[in-house]
Amino acid sequence: MQLAERLGFDSVWSAEAYGSDAVTPLAYLAGKTERIRLGTAVMQVAARAPAATAMALATLDQLAGEGRAIGGLGLSGPQIVEGWYGQAWGRPNAKLRDYVAIVRKVLAREAPVAHDGAALSLPYAGADASGLGKPIRAILHTNPKIPLFLATGGAANVRLTGEIADGWLPMGFVPGMLDHYRPALEEGLAKSGRKLAELEIQAGTQVEITDDVAAAIAKQKPTTAMYVGGMGAKTKNFHKDAMVRRGYGAAAERIQELFLAGRREEAIAAVPDEYVDEAALFGPRERIAARFRAWQGSGATGLTLHTQQDAALELLAGLAGSAR
Repeated sequence: MQLAERLGFDSVWSAEAYGSDAVTPLAYLAGKTERIRLGTAVMQVAARAPAATAMALATLDQLAGEGRAIGGLGLSGPQIVEGWYGQAWGRPNAKLRDYVAIVRKVLAREAPVAHDGAALSLPYAGADASGLGKPIRAILHTNPKIPLFLATGGAANVRLTGEIADGWLPMGFVPGMLDHYRPALEEGLAKSGRKLAELEIQAGTQVEITDDVAAAIAKQKPTTAMYVGGMGAKTKNFHKDAMVRRGYGAAAERIQELFLAGRREEAIAAVPDEYVDEAALFGPRERIAARFRAWQGSGATGLTLHTQQDAALELLAGLAGSAR
């Protein structure tokens, strides 16, 4: 991360699933860096009450130096929400809207926080409420400008992203996909009086400098098969949906069928080479440079690099710098 900061990278991102959390690593990195922005990609909304998310982001922002924290939020899926966090899947779109509204109210500190939403209310007003809850204002003087990004892929939540978020963490985004999402994004943006150019879009790609593109693709296939085949229920798997949106519906169905049947090696073999390759930057430096140009024209305003190579960071920093 220190190398990335020296090279001029804008941000570093951490994730959570059902193991380590997304915020603690960024707090550590805050003490090892000076400028680079610190983003969660993502904090799962079922993991924390919205007030707790606001507290974590505000604390990180103060520890790191104001203006460095980015709150990336995502719904996850019903298997994790109900199986790991013990929360109802319910109405995810309504919950995400209310969640963001409450986080913003906590950070703004304009008044004690009260919210009467379709999915979330503050103070809590359920049937088992004591009736003693009251609106509270944070005692920490928080930064109200901490940007909130949403990780979404389906039309309804992409539309919501355009309406209420500062940035978008798109699922399954590759060069050429913006036109697929544009109608939903612009519909949401219009509700908030904004244009597409006012929304940050943080895409992501795998990067490996290598003379063996086929081997790099093969290394990625087990992860792809696991996400498309098993990271979600058979009837609701957002990673599979993302593969379908990219035009690989038949492959997605076959991968899931094989994976859920326990035929993992066959599921891996069913992942198309081109599906992996078009989302990645694999190959010699010249191939990566040529393919990076497609990302520069993709509509993404930022690109998260997943790589184990310092040389890849240096190469991409140089390519991005030469395009400025």
